[in-house]
Amino acid sequence: MKIILREDVDNLGKSGQIVEVKDGYGRNFLLPRKLAVEATGKNLRQLEHEKRIIGDHSKKKHSKAEQLSEALTQHSCTILCQVGEQDKLFGAVTAMDIADQLRRDGFNVDRRQIALAEPLKQLGVFTVAVKLGEGVEASLKVWLVRK
Repeated sequence: MKIILREDVDNLGKSGQIVEVKDGYGRNFLLPRKLAVEATGKNLRQLEHEKRIIGDHSKKKHSKAEQLSEALTQHSCTILCQVGEQDKLFGAVTAMDIADQLRRDGFNVDRRQIALAEPLKQLGVFTVAVKLGEGVEASLKVWLVRK
């Protein structure tokens, strides 16, 4: 029996693949759980249509990520911090603080996209990587200055 997988199935294949399985496995396990559909002409055309839509959507997301990457690379983020002796910060600047400042500056970046190995604890200029998805990464300059 030929089927089209709707979801990833261990030891069988990934979503969107056409695979050959035994009739009982297909009828009694995959089809009732909606993990697969039969590979009929209509379902194959539907699969091709969905692949085209996903490809177009992926191209749009990639171009938006490229534009945002270019804008973030040219932008520098300034965060005002309270400091004590020897320019040590009270607390630390985390990815959430950087994301909040970027949101105030007009950029829509989630804190999970900011790749910060450890919180920033001293004044200065730091280069922080921002992973925007679709294989696109930007480098952002973050200035920590005294309040």
